[in-house]
Amino acid sequence: SNGVSLAIRHKTVHEIWYILGGEGELWRRTEHQDEVVHLRAGVVITIPLETDFQFRTVGDEPLRFLMCTTPPWPGHDEAVLVEGIWTVSTEL
Repeated sequence: SNGVSLAIRHKTVHEIWYILGGEGELWRRTEHQDEVVHLRAGVVITIPLETDFQFRTVGDEPLRFLMCTTPPWPGHDEAVLVEGIWTVSTEL
């Protein structure tokens, strides 16, 4: 079964992802937009401050990506749980 992350929102950081391999989907929701983006090798996506998001793998290959947060990740209190669009799975 495909792995699905928790749905969260960051309080103070912006993220940039570069997809290295595998395939997946990223759901992002802001006050003005709600979308699902297909993730595959070579794709670069951003998760702006205060964006709700959740991601999942699609297919048999694990989703692999590099992630940068700016400013640097401040700790576990940064992420706030939100209601996502997919059922959470621990098999990412």
